[in-house]
Amino acid sequence: MIQIFSFTSYPYPKSESQKEVLVSSLSAGILIYLFLIIFQPFDTDQFHHEYKYLLLFPYSIIFGIFFYIINLLVLKINNWNVGNELIKISSILLLASIPSYFYNSLIISHVQLDFVNYLYMLMYTFAIGIPISIIYVLSRYIYLKKDHENTAMRISAQLQETPIIDDDLSKKTLEISTGTSKLEILEDDFIYAQSLENYCAVYYNEHHTVKKVLLRISSSKLLNQVETHTIKRCHRSYIINLNKVKNIKGNAQGYKLSIEKIDLAIPVSRSYAPYVISLLQSLNV
Repeated sequence: MIQIFSFTSYPYPKSESQKEVLVSSLSAGILIYLFLIIFQPFDTDQFHHEYKYLLLFPYSIIFGIFFYIINLLVLKINNWNVGNELIKISSILLLASIPSYFYNSLIISHVQLDFVNYLYMLMYTFAIGIPISIIYVLSRYIYLKKDHENTAMRISAQLQETPIIDDDLSKKTLEISTGTSKLEILEDDFIYAQSLENYCAVYYNEHHTVKKVLLRISSSKLLNQVETHTIKRCHRSYIINLNKVKNIKGNAQGYKLSIEKIDLAIPVSRSYAPYVISLLQSLNV
């Protein structure tokens, strides 16, 4: 039991864009519909009607809509974990059970509205939704964790070799202008930058020592001035020189990059992961 509660605190990869929320909502609605017509639970098989499968389809619309709304509401929440995901799913099931009850009572069953009958509908909703949701959450977590770990191990092995670096990197100068000040850094000396609201902390090598400078500039404007084929954004708060990455670790949430002499694991957000991982692989082949 303690292990179960401990597992709920594990980070969980929630949707990161409205497009991803829309796709997952459509998928959730379709899965509900397929479950209803294939397994026909709770006496659904006793329901006979010329347009039976058409009448069952609104349930998928109801669940899909609430899935979409709730996921949009939590889209900007950080530090998401398995427990949050289970609470979110329970909220979706609770809210979706209300219009489902009215639809069932008024359209399908044609029975008088009654609170006790709603409790039955609520029970049926959770009886169907909770097992499916738990299987989905656990299977997705395990799959992403193994996939990211394997990818990270493979790339980390490649990173042990010396990456192929353009000879011009040590000569090219990055010019960072903030309007009131100007900073010049060799591309090969740039390590990473972290966004801090209206400022950016830029880390770079100077005479074999890591230096830090705080500049009043947005991360987007900074990226416009420093981006090259190796210096890329990997997270909304981080810009990194991929040639400085010495190790990579993966979990269900995504990837984290380690840099020599820097005591910080830099996260790679899921939206940037495919591009960043591809670049890391190309730098070491």
